[in-house]
Amino acid sequence: HVQLVESGGGSVQVGGSLRLSCEASGYKYNDYCMGWFRQGPGKEREWLADTNSDDKTMYADTVKGRFTIARDWTRDIVYLRMGSLKPEDTAMYYCAAEDCGGGYVYYQGQGTQVTVS
Repeated sequence: HVQLVESGGGSVQVGGSLRLSCEASGYKYNDYCMGWFRQGPGKEREWLADTNSDDKTMYADTVKGRFTIARDWTRDIVYLRMGSLKPEDTAMYYCAAEDCGGGYVYYQGQGTQVTVS
């Protein structure tokens, strides 16, 4: 049974930081890029970042330099550390097992809400 469970969302002030976590289980974690997406109110889903099996990372221009993705191979957890948060970062954040670079999504979690004000 595949599960991706996000946590760590919440409300934060402009300029603040949050760290999101995603615990994965039920599939071969190593076989996929692990990425983060978000969807804000009235917006389309946006790919943010991912990390592959060689720990190579990629970022969307909108978050490069502010967000950092990291993978804990011992516990099948992927993190998204977010800094210098802006109101436009307000969204539901999802982790996913995907094709690298925001390609096909094989598995996705239920999301965790981030509100910046």
